[in-house]
Amino acid sequence: MATNKKKLLIVETMAPGGWALFKERSDIEAIEFPNTISAPDFNAMLRQHAPVNGVALGGTRFGPNEIESSGEMMVVARIGVGYDAVDVPALSAKNIPLMTAGTANSPSVAEAALFMMMALAKRAAELDTMVKSNQWNKRLGAIPFDLLGRTALVVGFGRIGTRLVKRLLAMEMNVLVYDPFKTNEEIQAAGAECVTDLNAALSRADFVSLHCPKSPATVGLIGTKQLKQMKRTAYLINTARGGIVDEKALYTALTEGMIAGAGLDVFEQEPPSADNPLLTLANVITAPHVAGVTREALDRMGLQTARNIISALDGAPIRENVINQDVLS
Repeated sequence: MATNKKKLLIVETMAPGGWALFKERSDIEAIEFPNTISAPDFNAMLRQHAPVNGVALGGTRFGPNEIESSGEMMVVARIGVGYDAVDVPALSAKNIPLMTAGTANSPSVAEAALFMMMALAKRAAELDTMVKSNQWNKRLGAIPFDLLGRTALVVGFGRIGTRLVKRLLAMEMNVLVYDPFKTNEEIQAAGAECVTDLNAALSRADFVSLHCPKSPATVGLIGTKQLKQMKRTAYLINTARGGIVDEKALYTALTEGMIAGAGLDVFEQEPPSADNPLLTLANVITAPHVAGVTREALDRMGLQTARNIISALDGAPIRENVINQDVLS
C-alpha cells in the first residue's frame, strides 16, 4: 500500500533532539546524509530519493538544480543562521520557505566574539607561548590591557549583535552600534550609541566586531579604506562570514601596523589554504568557523531546525524563522 509520508534529507550533524522530533511523527521519513557531500553527489541523492519534501542543511549548497532534483520540495532549513550557500530567489520563485535556526546559536557566537576580544586584550596566545617555551623573563614585554572603559563598535544589531552589546556593557565598555536597518531608538534603548557613519565610527573604536550577514552589500565591507580609519591600537573581530573582510587588505594592515591585531573565526576560503599569509601572523588568533558551535548551541539548533521543518510541512511555518518572507503571503 502506498504511504503519504513526507520524505526529508537531514544532515548527519543534526543533534539527537531534532532527530527525536522526526521519529515522533509517523508521517515523516528522515534520511541522513553526510555533511561533506558535494553538490553533484547531493543532487544525485535528491534524485534517488525523490520526491523529497524537506532538507536540513549544514554547509551544502542549494539552488535551482537541487529544487529540480527534489521534485516536491516544501521547505529548506539551515542548521544555523547563515544562508549564503542557498539561492534564496530560486526558492522564492517556487514558493519554498528558507528557514534558519533563529536565536539558537546567537548566545554562543556573542560569547565567542567576546572571548576573542579578551584573548587579544589579555595577550593569551603570546603569554601561553612564553610559559611553554621557557621565556618567562619576556613576560613584561607583552603587557595585557583591560576592556574597562574601552570602546567597541558592533557592526550589525541582529540576534547576535544585540546579545554581544549586553555582554560588552557588562564589561563596562563604551558601545557603538552600526546597523543601517535599525532605528536610533532601538539601539539607544539597549544602552549603546547609534552611529550612522561606519568610517567615522571605526576611528573611535578599540575593537570592531562584525555581526552582519554576508550579502552583495557587505562583501568587502571592511577593506583598505576602512582599515586605514581604525586606530593603530585597535583589533578587528570577525565571527560573521568570510568575505566581509578583504583578507589581502587585512594582511597589509596587520603587517604595516595600521591595526594591532585580529580574531578570525571565518575566512574567504574555508578551510583556508595552508599558505594563507594571515596564518603566519602572531597578532592574529583564529578558529575554524565554530563560533556558533557549542554543545548547547548544537542541541538548540537541532531542535529548532526540526520544529521549523515540521511547521512548514504542517502548513504553518514559524514566521520569524523564515528568511524569504515573501513566500508567506
